[in-house]
Amino acid sequence: MRFAVIQFGGSNCDRDAWYVLSEICGVDCDLVWYKDGLSRPYDAVILPGGFSYGDYLRAGAIAARTPVMKDIIAHAQKGRLVLGICNGAQILAESGLVPGVFTINAYPKFICRSVHLRVETTDSPFTSLYRKGDVIRIPIAHKEGRYVASEDLLCELNDRGRIAFRFCDSSGNLTPESNPNGAMEHITGVLNATGNVLAMMPHPERASEEILSSEDGKKVFLSMITHIEHAKGVTG
Repeated sequence: MRFAVIQFGGSNCDRDAWYVLSEICGVDCDLVWYKDGLSRPYDAVILPGGFSYGDYLRAGAIAARTPVMKDIIAHAQKGRLVLGICNGAQILAESGLVPGVFTINAYPKFICRSVHLRVETTDSPFTSLYRKGDVIRIPIAHKEGRYVASEDLLCELNDRGRIAFRFCDSSGNLTPESNPNGAMEHITGVLNATGNVLAMMPHPERASEEILSSEDGKKVFLSMITHIEHAKGVTG
């Protein structure tokens, strides 16, 4: 099993993700410079947080148009896993790998703090080790994280279980105060149609050790590992 963490100019959470996967979860993981492309097969690809290309134009817009994304789209089309975190989520939306957009927060300022999320589905490779309705605590750090989608798309996402996480309060309630960026329907984690691509604004790698005051994010990575192990067991 091997993961790749893609490094763009301006990525700043790449080594954090690599550390959690390699040192905490114990899987082989490569740091891959975006100009090098995916030169070998990977079971999962992580697009980390940061400010690729300085967030010029729109956050993630330039990175989404770099050649490595052709490799990542092909990787996803084979059913392999792709996780985009914060800036990585913006890149996935800009590249069309997940629907909707992540745009400027309702109150247009950078927000960096821990928030509560409600797990909306466990029927995905990224959330299978949670329980539906679990309330977890994970940090956010973004200015352009407000999820926006058409009403038709929102209906589809709800009907097909493609919403992974929603902002909530500590009891799991969806209140205006618990929606830090004004995301539509509190959505902060969205899956593609086949469920093998997840874009999420919160940073699970920053909540994967007790020393960071929360281990709630580690289950995102462990769920991915469990899914890959099962798939390899079935096919191998």
